[in-house]
Amino acid sequence: MDSKISLKTLLSVIAAGIMSFSGVVIETSMNITFPTLMHDFNVGTSTVQWMTTIYLLIVSIVVPLSAILNRNFKTKQLFIVANLLFILGVVCDLCAPTFTVLLIGRVIQGFGTGIALPLMFNIILDQVPVEKIGVMMGVGNLITAIAPAVGPTFGGIVVSSIGWRYIFAILLPILVISLILGVLNIEQKREIEKTSLDFVGLILIVITFTGLVYGFSNMGAGNILSAVVILPIIIGVIALITLYMHCIRSKNAILDLSVLQNHKFAGHIVGFFILQFITLGLSFILPNYVQIVNHSSAFIAGLLVLPGAAIGAIFAPLSGSLYDRFGAYKPLALGMLFGLIGLVLFTIFGTHLSNAMILCFYVIYMLCMGLSFGNIMTSGLSQLNGEQRTDGNAVFNTIQQISGAIATSIVSAIITISQLSSSNEATGTAVGSLHALILLLVLIVIASLILNAVVKRK
Repeated sequence: MDSKISLKTLLSVIAAGIMSFSGVVIETSMNITFPTLMHDFNVGTSTVQWMTTIYLLIVSIVVPLSAILNRNFKTKQLFIVANLLFILGVVCDLCAPTFTVLLIGRVIQGFGTGIALPLMFNIILDQVPVEKIGVMMGVGNLITAIAPAVGPTFGGIVVSSIGWRYIFAILLPILVISLILGVLNIEQKREIEKTSLDFVGLILIVITFTGLVYGFSNMGAGNILSAVVILPIIIGVIALITLYMHCIRSKNAILDLSVLQNHKFAGHIVGFFILQFITLGLSFILPNYVQIVNHSSAFIAGLLVLPGAAIGAIFAPLSGSLYDRFGAYKPLALGMLFGLIGLVLFTIFGTHLSNAMILCFYVIYMLCMGLSFGNIMTSGLSQLNGEQRTDGNAVFNTIQQISGAIATSIVSAIITISQLSSSNEATGTAVGSLHALILLLVLIVIASLILNAVVKRK
């Protein structure tokens, strides 16, 4: 059996990865532009937050559809549609005369990203030899892992020098390159099987993620017990339980959630959710701490997390090769150890973190991400048979999106509550950050115990 990865397959992964990278870069870089957008379009904080909320909502709804889309359409067709939607959304935002048009552009980009995110990993699972899947999943995660740290730095530089519209202008030619690479290199290795759309499942997915994303996004204001937080979350949870029961019982389910009855796969999903939660939580805590507590600029805040992101990205393919050689347990055990050390240090110095400490501790934590994140996904999918892996991939990508939305909202709420109860914003932010860091430390202990139980030793 040929264990070499063809150049066409590698370029196909890169083409799909560029789209995923661009989606995350725009999402994280636009957060820096909020004050400017509020001024330019004369909108308030609650309105401008929809730039992120509506994008996350669309992505969360579209990603679970990836399994049925992958079965019904050719990979190249999905790639072209995703890329053209993304380009259309970028052009729309580049030229947006009003905030409403800007939001429409974000919705269109959400559809493109929602199709693109699982596509890269589906290409890897379908076309890469088994012996090389670990390293290629690492490459796939490298492409997207560095984006959250590049985004704020990139956004800060662009906004302060040439204006927020150039965020879209600069990414436009990159997306065109991605489109050309994909059209020339993506091949179809999987047979197409036409299946009818599960409309009940689709409606339940829309209700689930609309409720959860909207409810948790309202939590960031600090009023956790308000009706606009609790009611949408309750509706979302009820819809999620109903969706699970529907998908288990239906022969034509939109997503095969019976994969969650595989306890080892489910354990990987929980570990993956927690690690993504912690990482997105830190990406909210640290820039705010640097700016509000340490009185540094947004540009400095972006630069401080860049070395950690680079380390995490570099270790992603290396950890994949370790997986191929030694299995999942050793790189995951080492990765979670680094995560524990990093969060213990953050917690010990929680209210007195200097910029140098933040840089060093974040590098230690990101070694955990580099060694663990892609390998959790690879190991989890290895628990499923070939037919179930597309659905398993959809579950992983969906969990990744919703975890990010929930983490940012909960951490934001914890810090906001401390700020409101303190007479000094800097002191409130420091105390709130410590409370949030304690939560993240508890979560990584839980994730370590679960992964230790479900990951096969080799």
